[in-house]
Amino acid sequence: MGASLGGGGRRGGHRRSFRPIAEINVTPMVDVMLVLLVIFMITAPLLSSGVPVDLPKTSAGALKGDDSSLTVSINAKGQIFLNETEVQLDELGPRLQRISSLKADNRIFVKADTGINYGRVMEVMGQLNAAGFPHVALVTQPAAPAHKGAR
Repeated sequence: MGASLGGGGRRGGHRRSFRPIAEINVTPMVDVMLVLLVIFMITAPLLSSGVPVDLPKTSAGALKGDDSSLTVSINAKGQIFLNETEVQLDELGPRLQRISSLKADNRIFVKADTGINYGRVMEVMGQLNAAGFPHVALVTQPAAPAHKGAR
C-alpha cells in the first residue's frame, strides 16, 4: 500500500499547461456603467437650469428649436436674461450680435413671466428687431387638456 501525495495523476512528472479561460469579466464594466449612471443622474437636472419664469399656458403647437438657438427671458421683476446671464435692455442687441456671429437668421426664443407688463415684452422684442433678429418666437407652456364634463 502506497500513498501518493504529490503526483495526482501526472505522468512522468511533466507539468500540465493551463489553458487560458476565454470568458469576459463584466464586473468592471458594470461598475463603470453604474458610476456613469449616478453622475448623469446628478448632472442632468443641473443642465436644464435656467431663469425661473412662470410661462403663460396656451394650446399652441410646439416649435422645433435647434441647439444654437438663444433664449431671452424676462422674469417677474422685469429683469432681462440672455440665456442665464442678466443683461440691461440697451446692451441686449449688441450682445446678441456678438454671440451669434452676426447671423441674423438665428431664432431667438423669448420667455416672459405671466405677470410681466406687456410693454416690457414689446421693449425687448423691439430691441431684438432693431439688432437685426427678425425670427423671434414667444415661448409658452402647453395648456392642460380640457376634461370632458359629465353630460
